[in-house]
Amino acid sequence: MLFIEATQMDGEPGLTITGQLGEVMTESVSIALSYLRSRGLAGELAAKKLHVHVPAGAVPKDGPSAGVTMTTALASLASGRPVRSTVGMTGEVTLQGKVLPIGGVKQKLLAAHRAGLTDVIIPKRNEPDLDDVPASVLEQLRVHPVADVTEVLALALEPAPASMVAA
Repeated sequence: MLFIEATQMDGEPGLTITGQLGEVMTESVSIALSYLRSRGLAGELAAKKLHVHVPAGAVPKDGPSAGVTMTTALASLASGRPVRSTVGMTGEVTLQGKVLPIGGVKQKLLAAHRAGLTDVIIPKRNEPDLDDVPASVLEQLRVHPVADVTEVLALALEPAPASMVAA
């Protein structure tokens, strides 16, 4: 399991990415930010200095599975809506917001179960991979197959406070 941190601050607008990320995961952050900006979901992020970090010391990390997580972290930052602490997710994202399939679904669901998560978001096209997951694990997890990042954000982010909802 990886945790993603994102913060914004005053300063020269730009994006800093840290945490020993490889090229694929670095691209995932850029795609996430471009997607949010293109949909008008980035709020004031364009005018801020952004920092995305994947803690885990000096352990190199790479692979096409973190796009939805990067997008969710940045959407949380932009909206001020925290990510639900019981939700895990996996999947890559396109610039159009489509959620692409990934490998290792069984291992990722087992890890989510061990970590005590109750909800896990996976790409819709990975639904057939659920057959490989032990029934005892699936009974304790709510697995949400999604095709678009808008579904991810609806499931992963806490609801907007009433004061933020337009009448």
